[in-house]
Amino acid sequence: MRIIRGTKNITGPIPYPVMAIGNFDGVHVGHQTLFRKTAELALAHEGTSIAFTFEPHPLKIIAPEKVPPLLTHFHKKMELIESFGINLVICADFTRQFADQRPRDFSKNILFEKIGVKEIVVGFDYAFGRGREGTIPYLKKMGEEFGFQVHVVEPFKLNDLTVSSSHVRELIEAGQVEMASQFLDRDYSILGPVISGYKTGQAIGFPTANIDTSKVQIPGTGVYAVRVVYKNKSYDAVANIGFNPTFHRDRLSVEVHIFNFSQVIYHQEIEVQFVARIRSEIEFKSADDLVAQINQDIEKTKKILLEKKT
Repeated sequence: MRIIRGTKNITGPIPYPVMAIGNFDGVHVGHQTLFRKTAELALAHEGTSIAFTFEPHPLKIIAPEKVPPLLTHFHKKMELIESFGINLVICADFTRQFADQRPRDFSKNILFEKIGVKEIVVGFDYAFGRGREGTIPYLKKMGEEFGFQVHVVEPFKLNDLTVSSSHVRELIEAGQVEMASQFLDRDYSILGPVISGYKTGQAIGFPTANIDTSKVQIPGTGVYAVRVVYKNKSYDAVANIGFNPTFHRDRLSVEVHIFNFSQVIYHQEIEVQFVARIRSEIEFKSADDLVAQINQDIEKTKKILLEKKT
């Protein structure tokens, strides 16, 4: 899959461009439906399937106080998008100038002149241009003027709930990672470098990798059965998210105890995949009580992860 950063870098004719447009944070099952539809339409015309997205998140420019933590880092989002049959990603630089475009200017200057789009695939709630003035009926009107067809994908529902990035985020914040995995069609994961921590786990016999999570959506506090991906290899692990109340820490941390692992990986990036939530974070009366509970958590985690593999 090819990636073009910035619309100014679009050059040359693109064979029969069919394009999905959106931010696609999380790449949930609703987004996946858009990508599959886009790839199918492009294949029918021996054309190019395109995902048109933005960097940074539009709210960072429009309303920075409201910008949510990301569900997917850029590289993870690209990896996921490619897996659904997309040939090309056009990642627009979302600036104030870009945000202030009138819908017709975006349709004419970008969709028609720069890309030459033939078909567009959008979700049922899509809106574009300055102040989201460009509604779906308006986009269809632009299609009539500039020669492209618009396909609107109806909302994707699970358990009578409409799948959306905001709902996925709510589930993750609540620690409901198993429910979130249904909306994502994969285990929710975070990527980040390993940083130095309090070394509390090491002191009680359970060394942990502490993850820098400053730019991602962290699941709610608690203990989780997880898998850790490091250098393309997967390891079973147990993770704790919280404040270590037994030791009265004042900083939220994400600590992962990786089974049968002794490598030193400070400053290396790892991916933590959340499979199931085991329990809430608890303050114990002593370190010995904590150690006993961790051993129980490890046994429960091993059982959960083994069941997931079979």
